Amino acid sequence: MNNKIAITSISSFSPLGNQSELIWAEYLKSTSLISEQKFGNQVVPVATISEELKKMVLQLKKSDSKYKNLDDSVLYGILASREAVKKAGWNENDIFGINIGSSRGATSLFEKHHREFLETGKTPTLASPTSTLGNISSWVAHDLKSQGPEISHSITCSTALHSLLNGVAWLKAGMADKFLVGGSEAPLTAFTIAQMHALKIYAKTNDCRAFDLQKTKNTMILGEGAAMACLEMGETYNALAYIEGIGYATDILEHSISISTEADCFQKCMKMALQNTNLEEVDAIVMHAPGTIKGDLSEYKAIQKIFGHVLPMLTTNKWKIGHTFGSSGMLSVELAILMMQHNQFIGVPFVETKNEKKSIKKVMVNAVGFGGNAVSVLLSL
Repeated sequence: MNNKIAITSISSFSPLGNQSELIWAEYLKSTSLISEQKFGNQVVPVATISEELKKMVLQLKKSDSKYKNLDDSVLYGILASREAVKKAGWNENDIFGINIGSSRGATSLFEKHHREFLETGKTPTLASPTSTLGNISSWVAHDLKSQGPEISHSITCSTALHSLLNGVAWLKAGMADKFLVGGSEAPLTAFTIAQMHALKIYAKTNDCRAFDLQKTKNTMILGEGAAMACLEMGETYNALAYIEGIGYATDILEHSISISTEADCFQKCMKMALQNTNLEEVDAIVMHAPGTIKGDLSEYKAIQKIFGHVLPMLTTNKWKIGHTFGSSGMLSVELAILMMQHNQFIGVPFVETKNEKKSIKKVMVNAVGFGGNAVSVLLSL
């Protein structure tokens, strides 16, 4: 990329917390934030936000009568976006675009209204406007009183990184100087979890073995949360990191949720993101690694194809916070930035770290969704 694009702030709202110092402290621990919770008639492993963050969501609902009927995915998005914009120093005079996506959208609210419809044959007045996929960006724009374009999309688990790609495109085109990008997800419902069980990819216990290439069963576990980043064109005094390369690709479908054996989509998008970079310069990769046998192994094989025998340090955060669907890519960007800021690699505790490096100055982040919609983003200090 010829012109630098700065990430001037990043904020999240997840099982890790909502403050960067607390989030880093959690990453330094070798314990998972996954626990067993009851959904419907089942007790299943999930990663939920803390009771303290749940109180913040409740306070937000009570703060404005218009917010009381919103889905958690919207409320998480608002809280993360407020903090991101505040940390970037943006104010009412700044014109910025918004692109926030979600894989599932207003999952809990949609299921609630649909259940009411099956029981009564009627829906409440706000059933439609509060459950559309554009709901998150629209309400964030309303809450921040922004004046720029607001965009929504859903590209399954790579949604947040596609939001970043779109923000980069607007900035590179000269159509905006600043963009708020990210994803938000609140998928912890009995119906959503049942869908994952039907696909035979959900874990039986609260042990997500993401990036364990020796596992013999799928161990994906769901988490919830939102993560937002503020993008600005050019070099800035407050840049946390710069977007050095972007890549995107889609696998030819063999099955509706499939990814090819050596993740051709990842090979293509990593090559695109790395086209102006010496491979030796990439210190680490935050993998998508959802905890499924095929998903983890195919991505690893793709990385081997690109980097050969000397791989960057490899990690993922899904063993700790579960898979947060549409917001997962931006939570991975947050981990990448934290590792560069602290110059410390956060590995997976049950996986040996190979080719360990003393400094971390360039990190690649991968994400892929059902159907093989992959994105790679190369970040540097």
